[in-house]
Order: sequence, then C-alpha cells, then structure tokens
Amino acid sequence: MNYPIPTNPQEMIALRQHPLNEELVASAIAGVIQIARSRAQSLDELKAEVLADDNLLDLAQRLWLSEIVAEAWENWS
Repeated sequence: MNYPIPTNPQEMIALRQHPLNEELVASAIAGVIQIARSRAQSLDELKAEVLADDNLLDLAQRLWLSEIVAEAWENWS
C-alpha cells in the first residue's frame, strides 16, 4: 500500500491531502480500525459511530460502510 495506516486523528486528516483512490480508502478504513482498537473500542461501538447520522453519507452508504468496517475488523491480523 502506498499510504501509511493512520495511527491518530491528525494522520487521518492528513490523508485529505492525497487524491481519492481505492488504496487511500483502504488506508483510512485500516486507520479507523487501528485507532478504535487503541482506544479499546469494540466493533459494536465503532459500527455505531459509522452508522451515526451525518451530512456526508446517506443511510444506505453508512450501512454499506459499516459492513466493510466489520469485515475488515474481523480479518485484521
């Protein structure tokens, strides 16, 4: 992967400096999982955050993203 996995919120924000592509999204998802685990969050807590209403994604997109995050969480080594 060409992007480092973010380990803190500042590094997540820094990802905005790069053009959007599949590797950047994968890095961001991995970073979200890594940060959540470092905060001792459970998968259910993380999914609740992803599913929280916001102005960026609609419900269908949040549900899809929640499934992707859950799958990545389960496959994280």
